[in-house]
Parts: sequence; C-alpha cells; structure tokens
Amino acid sequence: MNYLSDKHKQLSESQQSGLMKWFGQLPMDKKAVAIGLSLTVGIGSAAMAWQGTSSDRIYFCIKTPSKALVCRDKDNRPFRMTPFYWQEWKLSGMPRQVVRDPAMGVNGLVKATNPCKPFWAFGGFLGFALAGWMLRHCQYEEKQRAVFEDIAQKRDAAKAEMAARSELLESYRDVAIAEVQLQADLDLIANDRTVDIQKAEIYAHTEIEVTQMEATDAIFEAQTAGMTDQQKAEYIKQLREMKTPYLQGSQTLQGTIDPNDKVTGADNQAIAPQDNKTAWVQNLIKQTALIWGNQGGGKSWLARYVIQLKKQAGYRVIVLDPDSNRSEWRGVESYHSWDEIEQQIRDYVQELESRLKTFNNSSLSESQWRQKLWASGKALSLICEEATTYGDFIKDAELLDKFGKLALTKSRKQEMPITVVAHNNTQTCLFGIKGLHNLVSKMLQVECLAEVDPVTLQPSSTGFAHVKLDSSNEWLDVNLPKMTAKISDFSDALPAESNPNPPIDKATLERIYELEFNLGSKADNTQSEPNKLSPQAQKLYEYFIRTERVEADVREFKGNFKVQGERFSVELIKSWMYEIVGAGLANWIGEGIIKLNQD
Repeated sequence: MNYLSDKHKQLSESQQSGLMKWFGQLPMDKKAVAIGLSLTVGIGSAAMAWQGTSSDRIYFCIKTPSKALVCRDKDNRPFRMTPFYWQEWKLSGMPRQVVRDPAMGVNGLVKATNPCKPFWAFGGFLGFALAGWMLRHCQYEEKQRAVFEDIAQKRDAAKAEMAARSELLESYRDVAIAEVQLQADLDLIANDRTVDIQKAEIYAHTEIEVTQMEATDAIFEAQTAGMTDQQKAEYIKQLREMKTPYLQGSQTLQGTIDPNDKVTGADNQAIAPQDNKTAWVQNLIKQTALIWGNQGGGKSWLARYVIQLKKQAGYRVIVLDPDSNRSEWRGVESYHSWDEIEQQIRDYVQELESRLKTFNNSSLSESQWRQKLWASGKALSLICEEATTYGDFIKDAELLDKFGKLALTKSRKQEMPITVVAHNNTQTCLFGIKGLHNLVSKMLQVECLAEVDPVTLQPSSTGFAHVKLDSSNEWLDVNLPKMTAKISDFSDALPAESNPNPPIDKATLERIYELEFNLGSKADNTQSEPNKLSPQAQKLYEYFIRTERVEADVREFKGNFKVQGERFSVELIKSWMYEIVGAGLANWIGEGIIKLNQD
C-alpha cells in the first residue's frame, strides 16, 4: 500500500492487529485462500451446532382423574424440561399427578445428542467473524489503493470527479425540493380524506338514530295492531299513567316531571330502580308469553316481576307451581298439587270457551267486550310455572292440547293471557303437547340468558335476555329488570294517598262500633246464636273454608275476595271477620289476622 506520508503510515499501522498486518502482507491469491478456509470452518461448525441437543431432557405427563396420561399441551407440544429444573420442581413441591413419560427414553430421560453444541456454535461464529474481518480488510485496502492510484496518476480525472460531485449535489437539491412538494400534496389529500371520513361517520350515526326511531315506531305499531285511533290514544294514556317497572310505589311516568315527587309505598321493595332498557317488560302484562332459558337464567324472578305488574294493572293472577307452596306466593291465588293444577286448567278452558261463546252471541265490538270484562273485574291471568313437567303428570292429554291451543290463540282478546315458564321453547317443554310448532314459534317469547361461574360452577343470570315479539322472527337483545331479592309477597300495599279507602256509610260505622266496642254487651246474644252470620260474613267464611285457610290476614286476601265482581274495603272485611270471631268460628291472633277453629 502506498502512503502519503510517514505519519499516514504510522497511524495506519497502529490501528492494525498483528494478524491483519500479517494478512495484509500476503499476496491476493493467498488472501482469497485464507478467507475461503475461514468460511469453510464457520459453515462446518454451524452445521454441527445445528444438529442434536446440547442438554438432557426429561419428558413427563400429567395423570388425569380418570387415570389417563396427558403428555402434550393443546398445541401438541410434549411436556419436557432439563434435569436441573426437574430437581428444582421436586424440591419446591411437585404434584403427584406429574409422572415421567414411560414412552420417551429411559424412564422419560432423553440424553443429549450433541453435548459440544455450544463449542461448535462458537467455532461457527469465530469462522464467519474472521472471514468477514479479512474480507473487510481486503475491501478497505483495495479502496485505498484505488484512491491513491487515482490521485497519483489522474489528477485531471480528480478535477472532473469534483465537478461531477458538484453536479450531483445540485441534482440532489432538486430531488429534495420535489420530495417536499410531494409530501405537502400528500398531507393535503390526507386531510381531505379525513374530512370525508368524519362526514361519513356523522351520516352513519344519523342513519342509526333514524333506524332506531323507525324500529321503535314499528314495535309500537306491532303492539297496537288492530286498535282503532281511540284505542291507541287510550293505550298511550294508560302507558303514561300506569306504574312502570322502573318506578316504585305510587310514582307514574307523568308524576316524574314533578321535582317534588317522592317514592311512597313498600310493595316493591325487592325491585331496584330500572331504566328505559326494561320498558319492554310492558309487553308481558297483557299478552300471552313464553319465558324460557337454562337453569339460573332468571326465568322465575322475571315471572314474579311480571306478576307484580299484572296485579298493579288489575288482573286476577292465578299461579300454578308444582315445585313450590303458598308461602312463596303470598297475595295471589296459587295451586301446587297436580290435582289442583289440572282442575285450574280445566276451569280456565271452560271459562275461556264460555267467554268466546258469549262474545260470539253478543252485539258488542271487541273493544266494548274487553272494556266490559275489565269493568266487571274478570281480567284474569294464569301463570304456569315449570310447564315442562305438565305433560308427565297430567294424564289428560286432550285437556292439555285444548288448553295449549286456546291459550296461545284466543286468550288475549278475552283478557285471559297466560305466562308460561319452561326450560326451552320446544313443544315437549310446552306442556308436552304436539302439533303446535307454528303457534309456539310465533308467540311472544323471552329467553333468559345464564352463565356458569368459573369458580363455583353454579349457573347464574347474566342480566340479559333475548326477546322475540309476537308474529316476529327477529330476536332483540334486552336487559332484565334489576331486583335485589326474589318477590314472594304480592299483597296490596299501596299508600293511602294513591289507594284511598272508600267512604263508609253511617250504618257500616255503627256496625263496626258495635262489633269493636260493645262486644261485652252482645256476649249473651253471641253465645245464644254462635253460628248466625250476616250474608256477606257467611260468604267470607265459606271463602276461607273453600281456600283451605288456617290463618287469614285481611291484607293478604283483600284483593281476591269479591262477590259478583264487587270488591270490598279493608274495614268492611274486618267487620265481617269480627262477626266470624264473635260466632266462635275463629280467634284473633294479630292485627287484622284471625285463626280459624279446626274442630
């Protein structure tokens, strides 16, 4: 190599190692041989390092409760580790279910096939590094030699090169300016695209809101299908004034606009405040519906919530529940033996057929007929809990078949809607009847969704459900009403201002006074005629006997006891209870509570 000066030579040699200095003295052909030999060593060492394993491996399996061995993970990779970590695991507490894989090596131990693998890898690295170093040295020397030869022999060419470089810099300047202009154009186009995307998002959001409004209108039209304009107006008025599932006590939708409105009453203590997401439950009040889902999904809680709303709307509610008793359904009529359930189904079918016949022979319009049913207190709703087992224990298949067909097709217009609670929406789960697939698929359905707790493995409600409206094939996602406890007391507990007692005439007041304060003076007469009761008191006593009551709370049965459709106040019923006690047929055991004599 030619040096420009002694200083240049001294600096260059000080930066070289002895090996490279020796290498630099070799001719070009020997340098090529040395580089080739170093590459051969590197490739050979790398090939040897690639093969086999450098350490021992212990393959193991996990024994399942069924005594089967699981030796691979979900990606089909075998369970293995080095002996060192195997001993560490044993010292830290290895589970007894972990055993060595008998199918691998000697008791699961597979010896290393290439113990020198790290040394081969280091040899490969050293060979490639040395070859690269020597090649780089050759390139550097050749470059320097060419530069110095060019300087020494072609000074004029050097001047031309400088001129060329100056021209190249000018060209680079032009290219840089063009790149800046291009970037500015790209930024402008990107900004325009962003504005277009934002416009599209605004249009899409507006379209979604319009679609939601149209869907709400469609649901309302489906709910009011077949109604006249006057009936629709009355229905809207009723929705505004009735108690909603997300208000409590005496609150109404119209009442919420008053900032001084307060929640009164204690009849819905188990119902948490709701939001508009549960307003869909109003569909279950006056329509025949099927509530189904897996265990723990919230079917029964939703049914009890609907019963509360039905009672508030004025329905006489009858519950058929073979898996419970009357203590779980306080405040409503409930029947629990299969004989009672079958008889109630038979009575329901007879009543529905009677109403259909009476309506067909009358000259009333459908609206007038339904208003007449409400006015006469004949609005009836039947709740069929655990309907899946009805077909197994009620042997009268013809009765169940007729009940299913009438209830699913004719009940709503006769103000006798039913609510069926089952485990599925198949015909087998719906009373075990057959041939009603189309009726079941078209009816109002609610599927309560359940989930399994990953720790306790117990099913629980998700708080969500799917709803399919009447005569619709679309399932809608809805929220279930929020409740803090299961509703088991459906007794009337309205506050005085929202459910005032009717005025009591003078004769009734005198009668209550005589019964409450002059019992002592009437003792002789009571003893002489112990079983003489007034007609209404006699009917009340017969009602107690018919419903097999041992204890009677005036607040419990007040909404169920009526004579020819007429309901009575608490004071009147209490006065008749005084007559029953005075006749020696019962005894007072609490405020408004009597216990009937069993002898």
